[in-house]
Amino acid sequence: MFSLLNLQSLFGLVVIVAVCWAISENRRAFPWRLAIGAVLVQAALVLATFAIPGSQVVLDGINNAVKGLELATAEGTRFVFGYLAGGDQPYAVANEGALFTFAFNVLPLILVISALSALLWHWKILKWITLGFGFLFQRTMGLGGASALAVAANVFLGMIESPIVIRAYLDKLSRSEVFLMMVVGLATVAGSTMVAYATILSPVLTNAAGHVLVASIVSAPAGILLARVIIPEKPGEGGAVADYNSALKYDSAVDAIVKGTSDGLMVVLNISAVLIVFVALVALANVILGGFVIAGEPLTIERILGVLFAPVAWLTGVEWADAQKAGWLLGVKLTLTEFVAFIELGKVPVAEMSERTRMLMTYALCGFANIGSVGITVTGLSVLMPERREEVLGMVWKALLAGFLATLMTACIVGALPAAVFA
Repeated sequence: MFSLLNLQSLFGLVVIVAVCWAISENRRAFPWRLAIGAVLVQAALVLATFAIPGSQVVLDGINNAVKGLELATAEGTRFVFGYLAGGDQPYAVANEGALFTFAFNVLPLILVISALSALLWHWKILKWITLGFGFLFQRTMGLGGASALAVAANVFLGMIESPIVIRAYLDKLSRSEVFLMMVVGLATVAGSTMVAYATILSPVLTNAAGHVLVASIVSAPAGILLARVIIPEKPGEGGAVADYNSALKYDSAVDAIVKGTSDGLMVVLNISAVLIVFVALVALANVILGGFVIAGEPLTIERILGVLFAPVAWLTGVEWADAQKAGWLLGVKLTLTEFVAFIELGKVPVAEMSERTRMLMTYALCGFANIGSVGITVTGLSVLMPERREEVLGMVWKALLAGFLATLMTACIVGALPAAVFA
């Protein structure tokens, strides 16, 4: 049965598309067919995952796979770090929960998944899965072959790795296609981080792994639509055809594992550095703001972000009672990174946030659209296509907005569906 909250999410969906239309470079070229198709594809993907008979078996399989990866990674981590990573303790432990360390229990997963992804790509397993999604986006969304492949790669690879897949075609892409590639890269996350997010949320969210996986996949059509609304394709442009002979190659299985591990290490180091610096800066800002007392409580970054983004969170279908806390999470995602936001979401006690809000925030946070990613996008694309650097710089902030709104659109689609779908 539909409720007012479902209608609230539908209203949010309309507002998001309207905002993108308002800043469009050609408001007369609104892609009506694409808009309808994108919404239907998103809803169909969510329903196929959670509502069809036997879907729970698939979700259980995904969750078990994640658990298996956690256990396997733990073995390797304990081998290197011993009792620091949860191995046999040399002393009596009074608080078992204190043994969980983010550096040893979450970050090593990224190394393992990065190496495994590279190996699966070398074995052409991940490549064929990517081609399947590329064919889906090409047929249902009218994308050119190169754009469709880049979008599909973004579902599993990082926002810089995916352009490498179509590196030979980057100079042939139209301005609209380059923007689309940037937006989808910011609206989705890499496979190496999906498992980490699922691990963080599994104690407080049912089917966490399934939700995180679906969130990244379903945000791709949303990114396509909003990108096309903001910078529509001009007649006669675009449609570069890819022969799917990817530039992303490894010499052997061992080479894939080594290079995948090396790439994962860079991700781990970047995440670690960003977390240390941003958490410290927030703490410092809170010390400074603590001198201002409003409504009997010290002013904090969390309170400011909560107030600013509460209406945005409400548009996704969140109850107003949870809107300020959910808005704070959105603000954290945009300013600090989605990794910090997922950590904070995982810390919220079950009793302090409804299951619906927690689920919607999982979808709204699951994307690379944050201020830090602007620099990564510009740097990465400047290396891959230096002749178009100025073009990228001119579109990157619009891409950030579109990528951020795309994940909110996905949350709206999920929020508009009956609660029975996820029961």
